[in-house]
Amino acid sequence: MTQRTQITLDSADHWRARRRAADLGVSLAEYLRRLVRADLGGEQSSGDASALFALGDSGGSDIARHKEAYIGDAVEAEHPRR
Repeated sequence: MTQRTQITLDSADHWRARRRAADLGVSLAEYLRRLVRADLGGEQSSGDASALFALGDSGGSDIARHKEAYIGDAVEAEHPRR
């Protein structure tokens, strides 16, 4: 079930929001729904500090295992040895 909501934005914020929505290829309404969902949609904090240790865990992708090599390759590409 959805609820209709009306908001008031100042002209500058309205213009910037419409522009950002256009850049994303969505309507202003969809852009605002996404903002609200992103702000409210996260999991409720359990207060369990051990959850911090899993941040960035990709489930075992090779990026996690080989990040140093990938970073080295990127640095080498930007700054080749002479």
